[in-house]
Amino acid sequence: MSLFLIVSSLLAISIVVWILIFIDAKIGLHRIDFLENEPASQEGPLVSIIVAARNEEKGIKESLQSQFLQSYGHLEWVLVNDRSTDNTPIIMNEMKSEHENVSVIHITSLPLGWLGKNHAMYVGAKQARGELLLFTDADVIFHKDAIAKAVHYTMKHKLDHLTAAPNLRGQRLWLNSFIAFFMFGFSYFKRPWLANHPRSKVGIGIGAFNLVRKEAYEKLGTHEVIKMRPDDDLMLGKKMKELGFRHRMVTALTLLEVEWYSTLKEALIGLEKNTFAGLHYRISMVMFAIFGVFVSQVLPFFTLFSFEPILIFLSIGNIFLLALIYSMIIKRMTTYSPWMFLLFPFTAMLFIYSIIRASFLTFRRGGIIWRGTKYRLKDLRNHNK
Repeated sequence: MSLFLIVSSLLAISIVVWILIFIDAKIGLHRIDFLENEPASQEGPLVSIIVAARNEEKGIKESLQSQFLQSYGHLEWVLVNDRSTDNTPIIMNEMKSEHENVSVIHITSLPLGWLGKNHAMYVGAKQARGELLLFTDADVIFHKDAIAKAVHYTMKHKLDHLTAAPNLRGQRLWLNSFIAFFMFGFSYFKRPWLANHPRSKVGIGIGAFNLVRKEAYEKLGTHEVIKMRPDDDLMLGKKMKELGFRHRMVTALTLLEVEWYSTLKEALIGLEKNTFAGLHYRISMVMFAIFGVFVSQVLPFFTLFSFEPILIFLSIGNIFLLALIYSMIIKRMTTYSPWMFLLFPFTAMLFIYSIIRASFLTFRRGGIIWRGTKYRLKDLRNHNK
């Protein structure tokens, strides 16, 4: 078979795939509610906010201060210092002395068979008294009504687990374009809207905001069932849905905000821990991801400049569908402009590089290094369920 036939066939298949994705996303995105549209409850069950942090002195104080200003009054905080070597424990102790209903746990050692953050959240949850547990990261900024609206939504729909997508904030153009591409890829690959379909087994969890009923959390088996998963937030939602708990995902783009990473370099380093896990620690999946992204999201921008009318036509079709789906997802799942699509082929190649880089480093190191602790690839694979 000639190169022309191979390329044209790949582009034609890609068009069919993008049409199916467009239909799926068009229908699915309507299933994701805006948390902003929800009333703010002033009464409800006790919510225990569990913040696990390791060396988070840069953002934890601002995050906690935004939480202390919440309009929902029935709250307690369990702050867990996970072996920090910076001023994180000092800040936590200051918050405890200045505010009521705040407790602080200082972890000095990590048990075998646990990832640090997962263990810290597990320890925090054991001490929590609330009917609802809110697992959140140490750098999330909360609008004053964020928790009040989430509690109302949870109680109205009788949920066991609610996760909310925040606004991911970046400081520079290339970082923002990479964040936008990441959200685009995450959305069509993970199909988060299926979390809101009662007959689907797809579940989603987002580290910025995982609100779970304590009873359901304990029936799930706590973080112990995902103790070696670097994608713990995602897996929490996945396990909840698989076991039949009532679970939904919403967006909260004006209620929650987090600086995903400060620089593009930090983003690439941060993805080292999750990329290979998301591909099930399998080389075949890595190769499939690289090939799939290149053929469907990079190749059309090259073949657009070929001298073959058929290739040009197929390339235009692919790029048009990409732009359509990208715009639809970006406008619904982020606060970024769809015009970021002008950088799409470059960020697609950058994303391929991030997959190769993360996979290579995981193999070379024999595992992942996360927050200063190394976790062996063998152990991670053994817990990849």
